[in-house]
Amino acid sequence: MPTPITCLGKTFTTEDERRSYFLDEMRKQLPELRKIEGFPIGTDDDILNLSDPPYYTACPNPWLNNFITQWEEEKKVLEQDNMRKADFEVHEPYASDVSEGKNNPIYNAHSYHTKVPHPAIMRYILHYTQPGDIVFDGFAGTGMTGVAAQLCGSPDAELKYKIEREFNAQGITAPVWGTRKSICGDLSPVASFIAYNYNTPVNIEEFEGEAKRILSEVENECGWMYETVHKDDQIGEINYTVWSDIFICPDCGGEIVFWDAAVDKENGEVNKEFDCTHCQARQTKRSVGKCFETVYDYALNTTISRTKTIPVEINYSFNGKHFNKVPDARDIAIIQKIDQTNIPYWYPIDQITKGDKTGEPIRIGITHAHHFYTKRNLWILSAIKNRCKTSQNILLFNSQLINISKLNRYRPGVSFPYNPLSGTLYVGSQISESNIFVAYRNKISKLTAAFNLIKGKSVITTNSATTNKIDGSNTVDYIFTDPPFGANLMYSELNFIWESWLKIKTNNLIEAIENKSQGKNFFDYQDIMLRCFKDYFRILKPGRWMTVEFSNTSAAVWNGIQAALQRAGFVIANVAALDKQQGSFNAVTNSVSVKQDLVISCYKPSSEFNLKFRTESGEVNVWSFVEEHLKHLHVSIIKEQKTSAII
Repeated sequence: MPTPITCLGKTFTTEDERRSYFLDEMRKQLPELRKIEGFPIGTDDDILNLSDPPYYTACPNPWLNNFITQWEEEKKVLEQDNMRKADFEVHEPYASDVSEGKNNPIYNAHSYHTKVPHPAIMRYILHYTQPGDIVFDGFAGTGMTGVAAQLCGSPDAELKYKIEREFNAQGITAPVWGTRKSICGDLSPVASFIAYNYNTPVNIEEFEGEAKRILSEVENECGWMYETVHKDDQIGEINYTVWSDIFICPDCGGEIVFWDAAVDKENGEVNKEFDCTHCQARQTKRSVGKCFETVYDYALNTTISRTKTIPVEINYSFNGKHFNKVPDARDIAIIQKIDQTNIPYWYPIDQITKGDKTGEPIRIGITHAHHFYTKRNLWILSAIKNRCKTSQNILLFNSQLINISKLNRYRPGVSFPYNPLSGTLYVGSQISESNIFVAYRNKISKLTAAFNLIKGKSVITTNSATTNKIDGSNTVDYIFTDPPFGANLMYSELNFIWESWLKIKTNNLIEAIENKSQGKNFFDYQDIMLRCFKDYFRILKPGRWMTVEFSNTSAAVWNGIQAALQRAGFVIANVAALDKQQGSFNAVTNSVSVKQDLVISCYKPSSEFNLKFRTESGEVNVWSFVEEHLKHLHVSIIKEQKTSAII
């Protein structure tokens, strides 16, 4: 007999039965949920197919209040078992240095734009909370706050020893280990989908077996696409194919193959100046023009204009050794055969919306999602996607979509095979069309290492941080958040490729960024952030803390964030700087310029203070605030066994 599964007071015999029940309930609620600000763009069926309610919904999660009620009851049991205190309070901010690298399995499992290493977040959670407390992050991205909350209950021995030693050296109260509950939300469907997978236990053997089966099946079907002749009709496997742009000489009108004219192949460098291969006129990349070609797009059923590129070099393996070759007639014939054949599987053909970053691909004829891939890689990707049925295998599929696209620049001087330009949709003049089977075989082991660390669940929601589904005020115990900052990253534009394959896209009407294409300036961004912080203030319990990571070099944005926090009602108690190269937080003394990531510690005034403020005279109010604030300030910082007073 299988062990019964209890979820929100209901009992089920299997996880499939649980999911089926809550999917039916979710379908009934979708018409009302669609009225919520920031509801993602997608059909009911696509949203339901991706969701795993009540733990994860690819739209606003209607069960957040049910989980909070259940968790508050569980706290009482923990208190009875002496696992937590009823009168727990934190008076000082976490103001100590933190040194934590990014080289861990969970951090490296997916190449999403921004992530805070979960061990760094664990230190804040351990300082500001106790077991059973509810942690919230409305800009959760890939769910590192949820990972940190669950791993406070199951840290590896080395990390546990390291954190306890740090707390002791800094004179901080020793951490109380134990799982914290967490709610992670994000406006982006792909971000919340990744967060769900990072915060859901996985049957490792089933994942590995199914992933390898899918790859093997597709490789048997499509492996011929990566075949190339070594010599004497011996067949090697292509590792990657280099494609080069073709330019037009302004002097003679001849076509210049960039690879032939500008690339120093011996040194792996690109010359700034080069000669036209026809008239020998001296040129630069700025002086030549792009060469466009008109081709028939089977998916769109029309002709399109795009920049002309040709394959110029193949790197392949034979008998365990790597070789380079110029594409021969057989290689070209395979590419032509693929180009002239309809792909038998679904793939996304969504049109790219004009944006601050999407202008780069649109200018060279990449106007739809499928244009980001060579026909060969698009075919193989669609064959794999057609076979992915579980969330974990869809995550595996999703994890390499950027690396095996045309965004992968060919950089011979770099050992790492995948080199998209971070934070952009830039397509270089030389691209590396990587072998998909190699990419995914390598990724399986990385995802397996990450899944091995996951022991518990977080509750995941997909919606704007301005309007979460937590009905009650004063309900969460701590907030850690890493929101967008100004014009740093255009998330909805950069997520276009991932979300096209998921069939659900970000609703960017209230995306908290500066973006000319969306008509959002700094003041619009600040207004959205103020709304988010006001909702944070509403749901945070009095006397509790919020940590905000800030990533922007603009003093104006920094000042705007501080102003928004204060207008929302928060009191800032401490600011520290994150040196990403060293991975440490250091005290900040310069409030004019911002050269490093900042970590802001702020709190919501206690209920006692709010009562005094409403009932007592102005002068008493001032001294009440001073008394309240002094309780929340760090008196000294211990660094390298030295104590420094804060003046």
